[in-house]
Amino acid sequence: MKAGIIGTGAVAGHHARAIAQTDGVELAAVASRTREKAEQMAARYGARCYPDAASLIDDRSIELVIICTFPDSHCEYAVAAARRGKHVLVEKPIDLSLQRARQTIEECRKAGVTLAVVSQRRFCDGPRHLHEAVRSGKLGKILQADAYVKWYRTPAYYAVPGKGTWEVEGGGALINQTIHQIDLLRWIIGPVRHLTCEWQLGCLHAIPSEDVAAALLRYDNEATGVIQASTAFFPGFPDRIEIHGTKGSVTTEGDFLKQWDVPGCPPPPSEAFQSGTLGSSKPMDIPVEPFCRQLRDVMGAISSGKPPLVTGQEGLETLKVVLAMYDSARSGNRIAMERG
Repeated sequence: MKAGIIGTGAVAGHHARAIAQTDGVELAAVASRTREKAEQMAARYGARCYPDAASLIDDRSIELVIICTFPDSHCEYAVAAARRGKHVLVEKPIDLSLQRARQTIEECRKAGVTLAVVSQRRFCDGPRHLHEAVRSGKLGKILQADAYVKWYRTPAYYAVPGKGTWEVEGGGALINQTIHQIDLLRWIIGPVRHLTCEWQLGCLHAIPSEDVAAALLRYDNEATGVIQASTAFFPGFPDRIEIHGTKGSVTTEGDFLKQWDVPGCPPPPSEAFQSGTLGSSKPMDIPVEPFCRQLRDVMGAISSGKPPLVTGQEGLETLKVVLAMYDSARSGNRIAMERG
């Protein structure tokens, strides 16, 4: 399978390395508004370099388009790729608005192509073991499900034009960093019924969006939850997910399990328990292997015709939670989740 990458920001390098480490796929084309970066990546992986996204999408040999641009252009490129019969893997968030996210999903459906949204944390060992424990009933009735993302980003991180803006990125710590953990909680626990959120806008960084936020959630299964998001807490701490049920508790730290207290239920293998900062202060201090796993999942979906683990609809549902948090923070109201 021949893949093309649009955008050459930091995360694009992880996708390029994932392609290089995965059998059955090759990086055949790269496009970016920054021609020098595109040329460098193309030369490194033996790919063609295109001056813009449209030229890459017009390449008939490309079967899978991986979109690594700023979120404000996700829908534009995904729709264009779908209309040319290309399968699409788009970085999170799927887009900045529900309307454009739905347009992306519908255009891919009409074209009969696979659409997947990057959420590589679902493919990490810790969350996978936690998902199995919750869904198999090992923790009993879930009482509380929390996520804590107390990260730090330097002023240089936000000095890049567009970073932390509403127009280009859609917000700050919630939609760009904590969206991963929000997606994990949805996947592990299930839908959110309603929530409230408080934020601090640019409390440390010179940005118009939130670099500190905290939300209180009620899930459909009656469990409650807390989500804390920040890029302002020096020096940055490993993110955590903490799940408590009537039969026990399990926590993760970064990509791995941290604590397993489930009486009568042996813990997973020791290699599932590790520690590390994993992006808490350096954005790209994250492993490539989860990207490889998601890429293999997408390739399997393309070949089988079955849905990938993280579909466009899954990306839409996670975006709904993030946007509801923003609605609550702006209005001061409790927000009921939109269905459908």
